Amino acid sequence: MMSKEELKKRDNSSEEILSTPLAGRYSTAEISRSAIPAEGVPAHIAYQLIHDELQLEGTPNLNLSSFVTTWMEPEAEKLILENLNKNFIDHFQYPQSKIIEGRCVSILAKLFNAPEEKNYAGTSTIGSSEAIMLGLLAHKWKWKKRREKEGKPTTTPNIVFGAEAHVSWRKFAKYFDVEPRIIPMDKDNYTISSAKVEEYIDENTICVGVVVGVSFTGQIDPIGDINDLLVKINNENGWDIGIHVDGASGAFILAFAYPEIKWDFRYERVRTINTSGHKYGLVYPGIGWLIFRDLEDLPEDIIFYINVMGQKESTFTLNFSKPVTGILGQYYNFLRLGYKGYESIIKSIISNADYLSKRIQDSQKFKILNTKNILPTITFQLLGNEDFTVFDLSHKMKEKGWIVSAYNLPPNAEETYLLRVVVRENFSRDIACMFVKDLLTSHALLSKKRKKNLVPPPHGDELQSC
Repeated sequence: MMSKEELKKRDNSSEEILSTPLAGRYSTAEISRSAIPAEGVPAHIAYQLIHDELQLEGTPNLNLSSFVTTWMEPEAEKLILENLNKNFIDHFQYPQSKIIEGRCVSILAKLFNAPEEKNYAGTSTIGSSEAIMLGLLAHKWKWKKRREKEGKPTTTPNIVFGAEAHVSWRKFAKYFDVEPRIIPMDKDNYTISSAKVEEYIDENTICVGVVVGVSFTGQIDPIGDINDLLVKINNENGWDIGIHVDGASGAFILAFAYPEIKWDFRYERVRTINTSGHKYGLVYPGIGWLIFRDLEDLPEDIIFYINVMGQKESTFTLNFSKPVTGILGQYYNFLRLGYKGYESIIKSIISNADYLSKRIQDSQKFKILNTKNILPTITFQLLGNEDFTVFDLSHKMKEKGWIVSAYNLPPNAEETYLLRVVVRENFSRDIACMFVKDLLTSHALLSKKRKKNLVPPPHGDELQSC
């Protein structure tokens, strides 16, 4: 039997060998991707193998395709790390987290101008996809209870929204057996209109979906016009069609940068609003929020009560277990930044987006699609005389590390091809300058004329200065 000293010496020797680049055999051995290995590896080897593989991914801060937050303060990260092992659903063990969620709901309800005389309600979610589905479920059940009370059939519910809406709306319709009535996009108008909505609604419509911050274009559906239409139609027919506002990317922007713009519970027919805390709520993924104008908009029938976690608790979620970290990160930002802090950050984001939009426009290589947009999303087209596509340019930009969305619009505007840049908190003027230089260089490299004439691409000093 080996002595403690010999064992210690052996372990230290093994550890020393394994601490070399990948310990030789770990760098050459084939690792199964479809089955758990028969034997494990030391912790630092497992870490290094995964760490190295992830180097193939993009850099989050250069991911201009995503609305999702990629930076938080060290103190927020510390708070998140301290609470990674908590399951939010266990309110009996972690009651303060539930209280903090309630504070966030209250803050958001007031931020979105919920009527003071009403009993607003809300819940945290994994993201806006879950929040949208929960909100639309509430609309469906509210419609169903009303129809049952009137002695009318409940077998053919429908939901009306535009082709520009997020895929979550189509998912809801399919998963929860609701007919989707999708308003097509026009060639030169990329939002829905009240006139189109009127053509699609009827007594079986559970609600109308509107978007604050369309993913394709960054635009806003005309909520006021649609609200006025529904007030009129409901009064004439005895219906109760409400509005769900998908504010995943735009709710925080409008609330802090444009408080004078009406889009929220100030409109009578807006009954539910979702937003993504992990977008312009400035929190790491995934945290979303669903806010109800009135507790009456949340049917009791879709709330479940459980007593398996230590005490009887209510639950209204699609996910049962979820981390508490997003909720704590959101509350941290509310405390840390306050209204003035959020206002300052978001206005700076918008200013940088305006600056970048102007630089792209001034290059005379692109056409800005959303010149009058109020959200920090820039969508732009090639001028039309290039020998390459937006997809080619997107791939070329990736060689420099930039991740830029390239896509075409839904029917009937599918012939419009776009590039999109989402400006976030960590996108500075200096980064904007570097982006434009790389964009123009990539454009030049893809030009067949330059290739034919063997003209080298412009250097940084030949491009527009910052």
